Amino acid sequence: MTPKTDHHIYLVLHPNHSLIASQLPADLFAKHYVQGSSRFFEGRLIFAELDPDWRNPYFDFDTAIAGLIPHPDGRPKATKFIKNYRTLEHVDLSAIGKLYFCNASGDFIAMEPSTLDVSSSCDQMRIILEINPIRFMVLTKLNLGAYGTFITDSKNPEGAPSMFFTQLEFSIDDFMEEFDENPFLTSVVPGIHPGRLHESVLELRNTVGKKVKGLSLDCPIDKISYKMLKRGFVFAKGSETKFYPLIGAEEIDKTNAKFWQVM
Repeated sequence: MTPKTDHHIYLVLHPNHSLIASQLPADLFAKHYVQGSSRFFEGRLIFAELDPDWRNPYFDFDTAIAGLIPHPDGRPKATKFIKNYRTLEHVDLSAIGKLYFCNASGDFIAMEPSTLDVSSSCDQMRIILEINPIRFMVLTKLNLGAYGTFITDSKNPEGAPSMFFTQLEFSIDDFMEEFDENPFLTSVVPGIHPGRLHESVLELRNTVGKKVKGLSLDCPIDKISYKMLKRGFVFAKGSETKFYPLIGAEEIDKTNAKFWQVM
């Protein structure tokens, strides 16, 4: 039987890119990060818990874990930073456990990995929110699996070795119909002018062979409600993906109404 470890390893995906050792379990780590840390102000916290026994020579685990010494009053050591640079690309997807999506009050939901259904059409447009390590909003015809392979291709100058992203709940067809009826439509995607989105859709529709169109040089995930997300979160590394389906509204309302009310 494997002995129980006295430490946790957390991969923070937003608002920063950090690998952290901690003596706190995930629920207390979330509370500390958003309420007990003078470095955090507002917005979302997204992090994943890694297998505490997983190792990669890129990271100095030994020094960080050795520094996990309780405070003189007995309080556990909350954070010992292992690395703040190029963290996701050096993490094996197999080492990633639960994924946590937290609000600024420390309320959160914990998502478990599942199988990513890649049968959806590669002709239907969708808006992708890239969160880590690149923050970008993209309009694409690629489904989530195909997009993960595309954006982590080493030959793609706009990609990265690994990517963490999600999809916006948004109907392109409904938007185009509404825009044609009212060109002064208010913004339906944070940070994107409706006219800009309309032009991007037309360009992607009318350009043969074009599958991806950039929408924004930032991903305002702090301004996007959990209720505006679709399907779930994806970790991608080449042809490998790890998918975390969203938890349904009814289940969240029953188990964590406080989180749902402010998200």
